[in-house]
Amino acid sequence: MTTSSQSPATPLPGERGELLRALAEQRELLLITVRGITDAQAAQRTTVSELTLGGIVKHMASGERVWAQIMAKGDGEIPDGMLDTGQYRMSEEDTLPALLETYETASRMLEEAVIALPDLDRSVPLPRTPWSPPETVYWSARRILLHLIRETAHHSGHADIIREALDGASTTAQR
Repeated sequence: MTTSSQSPATPLPGERGELLRALAEQRELLLITVRGITDAQAAQRTTVSELTLGGIVKHMASGERVWAQIMAKGDGEIPDGMLDTGQYRMSEEDTLPALLETYETASRMLEEAVIALPDLDRSVPLPRTPWSPPETVYWSARRILLHLIRETAHHSGHADIIREALDGASTTAQR
């Protein structure tokens, strides 16, 4: 997977570039956890949690695609797939290489959405979901990027534990 730290060819200056590079670094750490594993291993539960390595990659791809749409459209509508509970599980039809390709595509989509913004102060209404507060909530593009960095780091930690339980490998040892 090509990540933001490797693209675009000319690194973006300023805060926008720094935030995209921070997100790329978190993606790279997450992707270390799936190095050298099979589809069966990617789908295997190794803890009491329902999470699997493939499911985490699938969820992160969905998340980046959804947030890119939220930023780009700015209409407060729920993007396709946002409420799909299947985004957390690797199905029998899924393969790890295909999930990684989907994640790369979603990452590029997010980067393109951020690059296209006039600035990071652009505020968009968040889609109304069953767990939303009654009032409309607005986030800036900056806040969305910070959320994605946190979300990727959060799930990277989950993935590290799952991988360590799978075969003893850890992100620190594989780096």
